[in-house]
Amino acid sequence: TSRFEKLDRRVAVENRNISIQFDPEKCKNCTLCRRRCADVMSMTGYYSLESTGDVPICVHCGQCSLTCMFGATTTVSQRDAIQKAIDDPKKVVIFQTAPAVRVALGDEFGLPFGSVVQGKMIAALRALGGDYVFDTNFGADLTIMEEASELLYRMHNKKELLPQFTSCCPSWVEFTEIFFPELIPHLSTAKSPISMLSPMIKTYFAKRMKIDPADIVTVCVTPCTSKKAEIARPERNAAGRYWKKPEIRDTDYCITTRELAKWIKDAQIDFNSLKDSDYDPIFGQSSGGGTIFGNSGGVMEAALRTLVYLKTGKPADEEFLHFEEVRGLEGVKEAALTLDNDIIHVVAISGLANARRFINLMEEKHSWKKYAFIEVMACPGGCIGGGGQPRTKLPQEIPAKRARIESLYGLDALNQIRASWENPEIQTLYTKFLGEPLSDLSESLLHTQYINKHYMLGKEDKVQPGVSH
Repeated sequence: TSRFEKLDRRVAVENRNISIQFDPEKCKNCTLCRRRCADVMSMTGYYSLESTGDVPICVHCGQCSLTCMFGATTTVSQRDAIQKAIDDPKKVVIFQTAPAVRVALGDEFGLPFGSVVQGKMIAALRALGGDYVFDTNFGADLTIMEEASELLYRMHNKKELLPQFTSCCPSWVEFTEIFFPELIPHLSTAKSPISMLSPMIKTYFAKRMKIDPADIVTVCVTPCTSKKAEIARPERNAAGRYWKKPEIRDTDYCITTRELAKWIKDAQIDFNSLKDSDYDPIFGQSSGGGTIFGNSGGVMEAALRTLVYLKTGKPADEEFLHFEEVRGLEGVKEAALTLDNDIIHVVAISGLANARRFINLMEEKHSWKKYAFIEVMACPGGCIGGGGQPRTKLPQEIPAKRARIESLYGLDALNQIRASWENPEIQTLYTKFLGEPLSDLSESLLHTQYINKHYMLGKEDKVQPGVSH
């Protein structure tokens, strides 16, 4: 008998879950969380609690908390620890903000869906006590430099490792490690934008500013609950290894869009009256490609813009600056393109249930070799629909997502720098510190490895929904 009750109505949440917490007293047994977990994410129903020793399998996507309107399923907050760091005069607190936060935070302050509140968001973080505010979009540009270079290397030298899957979504990475460990060699070794920018802050930035990295506290502001789990992975201490102080973590804390909104309100900051502020230099400039990381298909489009340059030495043309085939809310978007006389097949997927179906279909059809590059984001629509985003009533969910998507593409179109390789701050970072993509230093600070976690499923590792467990 499971210690979890009413599993036909609700998701099983472990009380030690690093991202999500559950209060049974507030649960109305409405089934929304369970349906989202089972039907959209293909988690509940795809493992047996009896087989796992009554331990729930969770990839920390937070979709259950996004759908819960009663406060039963919520995110685990680190706000008190962040506030303690802010109150410590020795600590230098540095925020970095993910692309999708700036087009969703305004929802919590009565603004229309998709409102771009970047300047007010930065001002609010300064008002809350942040010493510096950097743009995770810079980290996205850095991810593209490494990931596109890795893809080009595989295309030329390691075709057996194609298709290359994206690795910036931690829920997708965990999903792969648990359910499809055979795909691990196909995951890009490039870290996510947050997990690239944080070690740059604690190495390159710390050196330039003559700050002891042990005094730096890095906080990521994300649309994503899964980042809380990602930053806690044991290997996320590249800066610590660089300084030979392994206790130094790359990213110390994570707060979601919803958590930031509540913090601003609790601090009685009049958000809508704030004067716009700008990101701090060194990690404040980004390309349009970095911005669209928040959308499903955005990582794919950004990577192709830089891949064109790496492969041909020429900037991407209009086809790659508005790659319509991988845009939008459709769960699986396939495209073929010609690059330097090669035809490349690519796919952008959002929603883990869609990913599971697509992978199973590829295995059935033996169509692995057809694809070069596959982007997967766990949350429907990508990060704009992340588990830490503002909650919307179900009829408004799709309009809200569409508005956020359009706003990010609008920011991209307005940016004079469209491809990651064109970002002057990225060029400076490689010139002064990293050398080049895939260099030894880049590999040690910006790349990672993955772990086969299939054992977590226990003996019954091929469970199908609709069967009693």
